[in-house]
Amino acid sequence: MKNSETGAAPKLQHAAIGVDPQGVATLTIREAGSLNILGTPVITDLISGLRHLAGDSRVRAVVLRGTGDKAFVAGADIREMGALDTATAKLFIDNLRQLCEAVRQFPTPVIARIPGWTLGGGLELAMACDIRIAASQAHFGMPEVKVGIPSIIHAALMPGLIGNARANWMLLTGDNIDAAKAAAWGLVDTVVNLEELDQEVARVANQFASYGPSVLRQQKRLLREWKQDPLDRAIENGVGEFASAFATGEPQRFMQAFVDKKAASHAAQA
Repeated sequence: MKNSETGAAPKLQHAAIGVDPQGVATLTIREAGSLNILGTPVITDLISGLRHLAGDSRVRAVVLRGTGDKAFVAGADIREMGALDTATAKLFIDNLRQLCEAVRQFPTPVIARIPGWTLGGGLELAMACDIRIAASQAHFGMPEVKVGIPSIIHAALMPGLIGNARANWMLLTGDNIDAAKAAAWGLVDTVVNLEELDQEVARVANQFASYGPSVLRQQKRLLREWKQDPLDRAIENGVGEFASAFATGEPQRFMQAFVDKKAASHAAQA
């Protein structure tokens, strides 16, 4: 789709890009098998797709999904990894790191659509998203220790999401958990039946699209900064952030719409 800032979307074999009229973008993994496995060609195309969407001013939110409902992403390509040496292993994992960082640093909210298996690098990719919506049939795990490698890069997000004890259990045992336990632990935000998954993903994405684009970008940036800044600095910086929001015109517009709606409601009841 053409955009004055980004030009035409890149031609990608392993990723498909779409942006609807409301500004909800969908980035779909394709031609990666029924489990949407992350090999180098897939990772590279997903990075390109995310970079393109990050430069598209229309985008209010991104839905990240695989093809089909068997898996979100069932891990990195074990055949490719099995042939790595020390040098190529570093290149492979840094490429995956760049993909997860492109999601984590994306300027607007990213929603992971999780219908099924979400393992290893796939779970790291999901954890890099802002919102995780799963089907009740989904399963989650970090099985790396079972194949001789540690869970690294964005596995570092896990203790902050589910706590140290639960992260220890998942990363050291390599065992899987189901969607109900993932929700109870805080690993996913919402669990619905598979037939309701697309509806719930669309509802949340359209909710984001209805908000001012500047405030969503500001809030996502602040959430990242709060994880790094001391609490006192984060609180103090909030004064300037609040004031700067008014330079966008969004508070004035949305607050006036709220006031007008309340006034109309009161008039109708009179």
